[in-house]
Amino acid sequence: MNHIKPDKYGYYGEFGGAFVPEMLYPNVKELQEHYEQIIQSDSFQKEFKSLLSDYVGRPTPLFFSKNLSAQFGAQIYLKREDLNHTGAHKINNAIGQVLLAKRLNKKRIIAETGAGQHGVATATVCALMNMDCTIFMGEIDIERQKPNVERMRILGAKVVAATSGSKTLKDATNEAIREWINNPVDTHYIIGSVVGPHPYPDLVAQFQSVISEEIKVQLKEKTGDEHPDYIIACMGGGSNAIGAFYHFIDNGKTKLIAVEAGGEGVNSGKTAATIALGKKGIIHGSKTYLIQTDDGQIIEPHSISAGLDYPGIGPIHAYLHDSGKAEVVNVTDQEALDAGFHLSKIDGIIPALESAHALAYLHKMTLKPSDVVVINLSGRGDKDMLTYQKFM
Repeated sequence: MNHIKPDKYGYYGEFGGAFVPEMLYPNVKELQEHYEQIIQSDSFQKEFKSLLSDYVGRPTPLFFSKNLSAQFGAQIYLKREDLNHTGAHKINNAIGQVLLAKRLNKKRIIAETGAGQHGVATATVCALMNMDCTIFMGEIDIERQKPNVERMRILGAKVVAATSGSKTLKDATNEAIREWINNPVDTHYIIGSVVGPHPYPDLVAQFQSVISEEIKVQLKEKTGDEHPDYIIACMGGGSNAIGAFYHFIDNGKTKLIAVEAGGEGVNSGKTAATIALGKKGIIHGSKTYLIQTDDGQIIEPHSISAGLDYPGIGPIHAYLHDSGKAEVVNVTDQEALDAGFHLSKIDGIIPALESAHALAYLHKMTLKPSDVVVINLSGRGDKDMLTYQKFM
């Protein structure tokens, strides 16, 4: 099987682990000891797959873009995660983790969100499952992602602003962890990406792996070969990227490309390109690469897309990069904006600004007519209308 698992301590090579405050140790230990047994059980899988099908609307289509293919001289497919209920891939993980929390007898859900899609997905599933829900979101992200904030509130979630630091995703995560420390018994913290202490990176990766599972089946039907030449996905923490990569790791054919947010340029001081600038360190409970000063202080990241505005990457992706199993690149805010406008005009699909980063990398590739390229269109652009409007 061409996928990836951590060792028993939660490490992918030298990356991962569980660096948590003593007060959270019982929560994390409980998850570590029970998550595999619960999520691999027949009853869990039956309920999970039923909801993905009947509630989320999976499988999402694999769309052959004639227009992009003609422009770039290759066979380009878009995996339409934007067509999921709530508008992004985040719902896959939210459903899985709420089902897990219920089986662990938790009564309350907390989560962090940047672009708001994970928050909306979590609030949605909590409404469905009658679970109390609190979402932490950076004050700046609340302003630039207003439609998603209102969606969360309509769904019954309490939205709490993070007003420290850069007032974005990192700070929302800090606040969520503090809340978990204060309410360790009845509360489950749903991390939205492949970050955090073990077992979260593996947990999220397994729930998102449905993306690559579907791509294999769909590509086989369309081309006769389940393995593309390239899979491209944007990467902040890395949940949509690992979902798209999961079943293609080390298959001998498929090149995996993760596209980070270059912001205003890698050397501009306004960027979230962790691999380009990052050093090894600890952030939010795991060892990975992060953007930091020489004395270990986190440098505030920047991206036009709220979901990529994070100073680290998931330990899975740090390992994939260091081992040469995936290539990590970056594109700028402007390149992502241009790609988002372009897809809107040629294919009638307005992508999330996160997904637009993956699309933008096509301009930097040299492709052959026989090359099969799958781009994971991780979310839809409704939430980014205010940003798009500024640049029209």
